[in-house]
Amino acid sequence: MPARIVLLVTSPRLPAGLLTAAAWDLVRAWPVLAAADSEQATALRAAGVTVTIVEPDPERLIGELATHSTVVWLAGAAGDEDFARRLGLRLAREPSLAELELCYGSWDPPGARLLDAVAVMDRLASPGGDPWKRQQTHESLAPYLLEESYEAYDAIVAHDLAALREELGDVLLQVVLHARLAEDLPEDERWTVDDVAGDLVDKMIRRNPHVFAGEVVDGIEAITENWERIKRQEKTRDSVLEGIALSQPALSLAAKILHRAERAGVDVPLPEGPDLGSSLLRLVAAARADGLDPEALLRRAALDHADAVRQRENVGPAE
Repeated sequence: MPARIVLLVTSPRLPAGLLTAAAWDLVRAWPVLAAADSEQATALRAAGVTVTIVEPDPERLIGELATHSTVVWLAGAAGDEDFARRLGLRLAREPSLAELELCYGSWDPPGARLLDAVAVMDRLASPGGDPWKRQQTHESLAPYLLEESYEAYDAIVAHDLAALREELGDVLLQVVLHARLAEDLPEDERWTVDDVAGDLVDKMIRRNPHVFAGEVVDGIEAITENWERIKRQEKTRDSVLEGIALSQPALSLAAKILHRAERAGVDVPLPEGPDLGSSLLRLVAAARADGLDPEALLRRAALDHADAVRQRENVGPAE
């Protein structure tokens, strides 16, 4: 077997010691060196593996090959990229010394960076962190949640996927911050981001029996009916209008109320009064009857009018 140096890279977002079988075979069979102590090094030592802390020097590793055909370098949480680059250049100059091999002992599962978001927010909202975030409340943050959601909506309407990615990050920031603030509530009111995620997971599984419980459905309409039926079973409500977000824009609110009433078969005549509010409600009902979204229509008309105003002012369109 040719001499080799194996760079063992692990995910800092998984529990230390949770390694692949191939990684465990390596660390049990060959000398393991690292630049510093770490949780991973501690876990290996607890399993009987000797981990030696040395300076990250390519010549030091190459020297180990005089007595061992394989040497394992346990990379730190950041991957030791600079050292790996120097080691690679050294072996490229003299490839007969050893082969350089990369081994992933563990890797990030999908969603692993969400753990980083939670950890960073915990640092920001803890003593010694960001004073502004520490003084916020759910009430003070409420306008920002709406604002970030609207900005994400604007990115969708503009078909700007790069902007949507960024704006969804800002929405996620609000979710993570609200959850972190809730950790500091009195014990009987306290909850965490894991409670938020756990509730969501339970809801997704419960409301999608065609995926998780083997229930047979016939098309999208049946899936939607299932969702609504399960939702009604979960939430005992006196009125079909309960649960509607009353703070949403008025046109959307009107359309939602009309939709809920129609779906439940509650037939209430529309107001016939001459006032503007009644007239607008009738317009919303007419739009829905034609399969149109009155909120989106008014938004588009308003934005078109804004462009016309800017043209009259001889300035460019809004960014």
